[in-house]
Amino acid sequence: MEVRSEVFQLKCDKLATTLSPPRTRLRVWFVRVCSSILLWTCIVQLVAVGELWHPQLLKGLSNQLTRITNFSVRLEDVTPAPVPLLPARIYKSNGYLKVSCNGGLNQMRAAICDMVTVARLLNLTLVVPELDKTSFWADPSNFGDIFDVKHFVESLTDEVHIIKRLPKRLNRKVSNQLLVMPPVSWSNESYYLQQILPLFSKYNAIHFNKTDARLANNGLPVDLQKLRCRVNYQALKFTPKIETLGNKLVNTLKARGAFLALHLRYEMDMLAFSGCTHGCTEEEADELKRMRYAYPWWREKEIMSEEKRSHGLCPLTPEEAALVLQALDFNKDTQIYIASGEIYGSDRRLAALRAAFPRIVKKEMLLDAGDLHSFQNHSSQMAALDFIVSIASDVFIPTYDGNMAKLVEGHRRYLGFKRTILLDRKRLVELVDLHQNSTISRDEFTVSVRLAHETRMGRPSGRKIIPDKPKEEDYFYANPHECLCEKTDCGSDKSSASLQGRRKNRSL
Repeated sequence: MEVRSEVFQLKCDKLATTLSPPRTRLRVWFVRVCSSILLWTCIVQLVAVGELWHPQLLKGLSNQLTRITNFSVRLEDVTPAPVPLLPARIYKSNGYLKVSCNGGLNQMRAAICDMVTVARLLNLTLVVPELDKTSFWADPSNFGDIFDVKHFVESLTDEVHIIKRLPKRLNRKVSNQLLVMPPVSWSNESYYLQQILPLFSKYNAIHFNKTDARLANNGLPVDLQKLRCRVNYQALKFTPKIETLGNKLVNTLKARGAFLALHLRYEMDMLAFSGCTHGCTEEEADELKRMRYAYPWWREKEIMSEEKRSHGLCPLTPEEAALVLQALDFNKDTQIYIASGEIYGSDRRLAALRAAFPRIVKKEMLLDAGDLHSFQNHSSQMAALDFIVSIASDVFIPTYDGNMAKLVEGHRRYLGFKRTILLDRKRLVELVDLHQNSTISRDEFTVSVRLAHETRMGRPSGRKIIPDKPKEEDYFYANPHECLCEKTDCGSDKSSASLQGRRKNRSL
C-alpha cells in the first residue's frame, strides 16, 4: 500500500508539474519586471548619492542616463502622431451621385474636386469617381490605381459621405431609376440647388457622365471654394507606389542640384487637337490632320495653323522654347526636367533644345526600366510622376496653358507662390519671328522677353473675371486665391513684391 501511495504521489507531482508552466512563466516574468524596476531605482539612487558625495565620481554614468532619456524624448518628438479623423458629418442623404470623369489626369483631378463640392452642397452620397478609359490616352487605370482611396474617403468624412460602390441591396433598384446626364458647364450654386436637387426626388441616383468644368470659377460661397482646395491639396493623395517613385525622381534631381521643370506640351495629341503644325514637315502635318479628323469630339476641323500660332494659341516648339529659356537667363548648366510624354518628332525636334541645355533629362533617363514597367500604357500614372516633379521643382515653366499647367501653377501658389513662369505666347512668337528674320538683335530679343515676363512669375494676384465668358476668364484651379490670400492682399502690388522678395531659389 505504501508503495502504491508513493507511486500515486509521484504521478500527482508529475501532473502538477505538467500543468504548471503557464503559472511558472508568469512568475518568472513577474520577477524579471520587479528586478528591472528595482535595478533602475538603485542606479538612480546611486547616481544621486554619488552626486552628493563626489560630484565627478558618477558623472559619466549620469551623462549616459541623460543621453538615453533625451534620445527617448527625441524619438517621441520626431515620430508624427497619427492625424485624428474628424467626426463624420451627420446629414440625411438626398440620394446617390455617380460621376464619370473625362479627359487626362489633371482634367479629371479638377472634376473630382468639383463633384465632391457638388455632393456637399446637395447633401448627397458620393460614389468614388470613375476615371476616363475611352479618351485618346486609353488609360485603363481606376481611381484606386492613381489615388489613395482610403485617404480620400476618410479625409473628407466630416464633409461628404463617400462610398466605394452602391450597396448591393440598392444596385438593382437604382439601376432602374438612374438618370444619366451631363450637368451644364460652368454652373453656379443656384443651378445645382434649383435644377439638379429636385431631380433626386424622382431618381434614386444621378450619374454625371461628363464632369470637366461643370462648376463656375467665380460667384460661389467661400466655404465651397475652400472645399475645392481641400480636396485638391489634401484629399487627393497619390497611391504609395506613385508617391514613392515620384519622390525617387525628385531626390535624384535634387542630388544633382537645382532644376527647372519644363512642361513641353509638344506632343502628338496636343498638336493634332490644336491644329498647330509650325516646324513640322509636310508629312507630319498631314498625319496630325488625319488624327484630328479621326476623333469626332475634336470639333474644329479646318485650322489655320499660322493664324492660330500668331494669336498665342499653340504650344511653343522645342526650338522656340530654347530661345526663350536663354533669353530668361537660364544658362547651359541649367538642369531641365522634361515633364511630358513623347515629344512629336522625338530627338530630331529636341536637338536644338538639347544643344542649348545639355543637362536635359526625362524620367526614362533617371529611372531603371524595371521602375517604369508597371506604368507603361498607363498615361495618367506617368503624368502623375511628372506632376510630383513639377510641384517640387525650383522653377516651373509650361509651354502651353493646358490642364496640367494650370493645376501645377495653382498648387505651387498654394505651397507659397513657388516660382512659376507663365509664358506670354502671343508676344513670344512675335519676338521669335522678328529675331529669326533679323529684324531685332539677340540683345533686343532678350530684353523684350524679360520685360514681357516681369509680372508673369506666379505672384499673388486676383483672378480675372469675365461675366458670361467663363472660358476666357482665369481658371479657379490656376489661382484659387480664396484659399491663399486670407493674410495677403492678392491684388496688392506691395504684398506681391514682399512675397516675391521672400522667395528662395530665384535663379538656377
